[in-house]
Amino acid sequence: MCDLLNRLWVHPRVEWSRVVRKELPDLAEKVVAELQRGFPALSALLGDTPVEEAQWALEQALLTCLGFQKTSQSKRPAVPSVVTPMPVARARQDLFDALAGRCEAPESGLGELARAAGWPVPEALRAVVLATPAEAPQLAAALGHALIGGIDGYTALYVPDPATQTRPRLEAALRGRIAAVGHAVPAADAASSLRWARYLLSLDPGTGGPEVRPAFVDDNLSALLLLQDETLAVALTARRLSPLAELTPRQSERLEVTLLAWLEGGGAPEAARLLHVHPQTVRYRLRQIEKLFGPALRDPRARFELEMALRSRRLMAHVRNRRASAGRRARAVPSGLRPPSTAGEARVNGL
Repeated sequence: MCDLLNRLWVHPRVEWSRVVRKELPDLAEKVVAELQRGFPALSALLGDTPVEEAQWALEQALLTCLGFQKTSQSKRPAVPSVVTPMPVARARQDLFDALAGRCEAPESGLGELARAAGWPVPEALRAVVLATPAEAPQLAAALGHALIGGIDGYTALYVPDPATQTRPRLEAALRGRIAAVGHAVPAADAASSLRWARYLLSLDPGTGGPEVRPAFVDDNLSALLLLQDETLAVALTARRLSPLAELTPRQSERLEVTLLAWLEGGGAPEAARLLHVHPQTVRYRLRQIEKLFGPALRDPRARFELEMALRSRRLMAHVRNRRASAGRRARAVPSGLRPPSTAGEARVNGL
């Protein structure tokens, strides 16, 4: 805007209107693009409205504010029927909010909202949450006329008829995007699919790149269950792994990895194969573990909670590392919450 005003001052006043009308379209295009990047909710509000319509509306508002036309002169000629009026965009956001559980659905149900939005509510759907709003309308069209909405700084879509949206199709449409795909649910449970997709994306933000793939809630169910309340996960690990508290970090790590491998494999030989160490090494460590944990190792419930605690601790460390490095990595990293394998951890830590 400052550049435009500077260019005005070098022209005679009688030419200001001509200069403004010539320069304003480019300015409006840049402003709308910046707003869409900085405010994901704007893309959701626009819905299927062509971006040119938003640019034109901004041009008229600027012309009016600058005094080059009156409000009554800013009526645009009839536009093609494909343009989505702003009331429809508002209705779609209202419908999205109702499905997402952000507001109460009307007493008459979602039918009236759906009709106003031009988006019949399907029997089943799934949520897709995007890290950035770029090309959300095109993506919505590619995914079967999905419903776009904004929520807590994210742009999200409700994809209808998940049975027809095969995994390869979803991966192809979302390839190169940082995104999370929720589980398929009945429309009445739409908020659940959106909530878990958002949570998955927050746990593993990842980095962009042409090869990045979306993260799927279906692939991370056990991790999400373990991490749905990190305070409880911390309480579980503190309770079940307290016998390791007096050890050095390296000793604790060695015994944790061995204990998890033993619980997974069912015996010393299997644990040794997982860790790529000699069975005698595993037996020596297991004797140390027996001294620390005692009868708990023979109690099925305690063994189950021990495995949960060990997995929770590794998942939380993995999530912290991914969050810390997400902004620093230059290359794309596949999405997913799987922590390093037990054998991989053993090799990394020299076990």
